[in-house]
Amino acid sequence: MTGPLAVFTDTEDLDPAPGVRLLEDAGFAVHVARTRDPDVIAAVARDAVALVVGYARIDEALLDRLPRLRLLATMSAGYDMIDTGAARRRGLWVTNLPDAATEDVAVHALASALSLVRRLPQADAVVRSGGWNTEFIERTRLPRRASELTLGLVGLGRIARTFAALAAPVFGRVAAYDPHADPARWPAGVERHDSAAGLAAASDILSLHVPLTPATHHLVDGALLERMRPGGFLVNVSRGELVDPRALLDALDSDRLAGAALDVFPCEPPPSDDPLRRHPRIQLSPHSAYLSDTSRRAYVCRPAENVIAWHRTGRPLTPVIDPTTEPAPQEATP
Repeated sequence: MTGPLAVFTDTEDLDPAPGVRLLEDAGFAVHVARTRDPDVIAAVARDAVALVVGYARIDEALLDRLPRLRLLATMSAGYDMIDTGAARRRGLWVTNLPDAATEDVAVHALASALSLVRRLPQADAVVRSGGWNTEFIERTRLPRRASELTLGLVGLGRIARTFAALAAPVFGRVAAYDPHADPARWPAGVERHDSAAGLAAASDILSLHVPLTPATHHLVDGALLERMRPGGFLVNVSRGELVDPRALLDALDSDRLAGAALDVFPCEPPPSDDPLRRHPRIQLSPHSAYLSDTSRRAYVCRPAENVIAWHRTGRPLTPVIDPTTEPAPQEATP
């Protein structure tokens, strides 16, 4: 097929076929590279006008090798894999998926928090080892009643707001910190804090819902974890680099934290000898919070729809960088 070229970089846990069909039906030639290797991407996408990006790092050096590129469409809400400064300087569109898996991630965060509070992994281990109630009581702290706990949300974008609505009937209080949220649109029933440290000090469960930026890298460090109530829990369904792993392990080993639930890691997948992978009080999932039968299709179809809309109208559906605006729009919390 002849036509403008669109290239999928890495798709990993996604089946790109539905997105490929949409693009081909719209007149595009499509190549699925199935790699994060910049040399391979540069070779197959030299003539591409659009890249559909998974986790591949799209930096300035790679963009220099893609002279015809006009649009970068991420297969995620986050777009930290894109060098946004370089994209702006080249006048490129960048799009994301702001709501493809909002419900799925919010439900996963709630399930993770409740599993930690109710100590379900420990209960499962006791039964599998032949024990019962007595052994459960002897081997772990008793669960605390959820209605007596405060859930703290760092960030109050779409996912966190959905999580707050789901969690409100379960937890005693829901609180949040987000300096970018419009105070006029702050959800009723969610207490507002002016700093991450203040939120941590008021929270029994701290759940992260912010993008990875230089300002949020290792946002959760030793100082923040020290502010949390003793015996608290951490949930991370956003980006692994938001958490300083050494500080998290120290907080768990010192009993400052009773447990953590991680869906994301600084290195994915984490190596077999990663202490995060081996710690008995860390509940793990394989960056799967976004996955459902519905979202799995959306994650390849919606980037394709962004590319098609841009090709037909000159504007994609969900831009986060718009080269037609001056000055360039500020990046907001998704």
